[in-house]
Amino acid sequence: MAAAKSNMNSDDIMLSLCDSVSYVLSTATKRSVKYTPMVQKISKTTLTPDIGTFAMFTGSFSGMVIINFPKSTAMEIYSAYMTSMGIGEAEQAKNFTSEEVSNALGELMNQVLGNFTKNISDQLHTSITQSQPKMLALPRELTISISVNLDNPRCSKVTFYTENNNVFYLELAMDNTEFTVVREFEEHSQMSPDEILEQFSSK
Repeated sequence: MAAAKSNMNSDDIMLSLCDSVSYVLSTATKRSVKYTPMVQKISKTTLTPDIGTFAMFTGSFSGMVIINFPKSTAMEIYSAYMTSMGIGEAEQAKNFTSEEVSNALGELMNQVLGNFTKNISDQLHTSITQSQPKMLALPRELTISISVNLDNPRCSKVTFYTENNNVFYLELAMDNTEFTVVREFEEHSQMSPDEILEQFSSK
């Protein structure tokens, strides 16, 4: 029997999300993506120029994730992602408003949330589901405030920076909650599909 961390609160969940953003974007682009070691408490979540992406999640707790990309950051991440997949510069979109850029960033956010929900589900031994991320290319003068129906809302913001020192911003709105371990439990097994089939075929 393995003992888990005695408790896990909203800050721990934000840290797990930051780790997922850094890991997925660094892996997908083959470039370093890091975040500052400071969490800013904010009063509301907003979509800001130039590209904003958001998704909802539900399960043991509810919330919303927003990532705001300035155009220089969006283009750096998009270009690095395309290059890592073998798509030459001549074939890449040249403007952040292009559908190809939004699609690529949307796919990356989907991967981020998939990694995040899996990690949180494993740690909390529970289930978290996500909605399909939405992308908006926003003009400079437009800011959209997005609220989510939470019983005890808490909004946080973390700054990320790329290998070229371009920044983007992650915002998380979720219930201000804490999970406490009241008894020991077994760790979730990480069995491969082949191992599962072999287990059943041997019975």
